Amino acid sequence: MINCISSLASTTGALDAERTRLAVIAQNIANANTTRGVDGHAYRRQQVVFDTVLQHARNPNGGQESSSVPRVSRVVDDPRVGSAIYQPGHKDADAKGMVLLPNVDLYTEQADMIVASRAYEANVAVFKNGRSMAMQALSIGKR
Repeated sequence: MINCISSLASTTGALDAERTRLAVIAQNIANANTTRGVDGHAYRRQQVVFDTVLQHARNPNGGQESSSVPRVSRVVDDPRVGSAIYQPGHKDADAKGMVLLPNVDLYTEQADMIVASRAYEANVAVFKNGRSMAMQALSIGKR
């Protein structure tokens, strides 16, 4: 039973991490055309960095069991530079008429969104199955 509950905690951490990843992807897509942000520069694509946290739980026999829980450790700027286009009439054009665009590629964002949503769906399925197994284990004692 302890293993089932610790796996649910791990799955919940994965769901939270993927939800954050989807939110960052949505932010990237929303700012794909932002040539000037609050810092005065073109928007920089954000990336989610995952990490795992090792959690320890005591089992009924007095021993300890460990499980790793995925989490978002930080959100970082993508270091790639966006492309520049010649558009002298643009309000963000430099002295040469060049406008620096965000480093967001919509195709990459869409692919990342599909991967993140599929990972989220898979973790929902794992959570539902784990919860079902826990409920079945609890019902064994009632018979």
